[in-house]
Amino acid sequence: MSNEIYLAFAHPKERSEASEAETVHDRISLRDHIVDVEIGAFQSERGNKQRVCFNIVVEVKPFQNKLEDDVDRILSYDKVTEAITTELSVERLNLLETLADRIADRILSEPQAIRVFVRIEKLDRGPGALGVEIVRSNEMKQVRSMALEDIRLNCPKIIVLANKAFESVELKNCIDELERLGRSAIFCVGLPSENYSKVTQKQVQRRIDLLAIEQNAWKLAAYDKRCVVVETKTELDWAIKNGQISVWAPAKMLLDAKNLPNFDLQNPLPLSEWLANEFGTQYVTWIGDITNTNCSIKIETIPLS
Repeated sequence: MSNEIYLAFAHPKERSEASEAETVHDRISLRDHIVDVEIGAFQSERGNKQRVCFNIVVEVKPFQNKLEDDVDRILSYDKVTEAITTELSVERLNLLETLADRIADRILSEPQAIRVFVRIEKLDRGPGALGVEIVRSNEMKQVRSMALEDIRLNCPKIIVLANKAFESVELKNCIDELERLGRSAIFCVGLPSENYSKVTQKQVQRRIDLLAIEQNAWKLAAYDKRCVVVETKTELDWAIKNGQISVWAPAKMLLDAKNLPNFDLQNPLPLSEWLANEFGTQYVTWIGDITNTNCSIKIETIPLS
């Protein structure tokens, strides 16, 4: 793998010599494309843009007919730069690995693309360039698409809990049934009923509210060890695939998301609806008294006895 990546970015002479016994494909490349990006897992990287350099090589299918100097018959360089721009606009990311994987996946959706090599480097995090290099092919994409389809066909059950439901018989029965069926589920909770810190700055208060919701999630987990608190999309994907019962700690996914609606965190339904849409779930289940049903997806209610 590492030798393949080296050769992808090496001088054509080196690639030619190394590929004498292999099928050599045509390639297009994007070199030293620098963009100011907000990315990174460290707190110091939040709210600050840094220079990120992209180098991409795409192996393409050979032309079956005469090219006739027609730009519509080739994989345009614009498609490569558009893949970068589009993926950067979706959401704020922590990892270069995630960004590289998504860019590669988007480029491979082009019919001419066979295989893509992606190198991404941060230029401002130290004395040198810090980065990742990956290679992806359409064959790899097909395997992954099948795995994602399996997840889609086994959409998790999204369950929203009123605070009074935490110690209820209805919740225990629900978890027992999920465990019996081997069904994955994600529990969503709202703000705790107990008092917590309040400040006048709206953005700071929103962070405090999100932390309060996460504390409430951990409180729920304390009632039943079968409920596992998770905070990332990757963890949730794994939990769904493995039939795990999860409690969603939403702060990270919400802070990383772009173009996110301005949720009223006093009402857990819009937040749960957003999560359900992320996983293709058609309805949510509510355990407890529901006071606001302003939701665009179907709600199944389980009243407390």
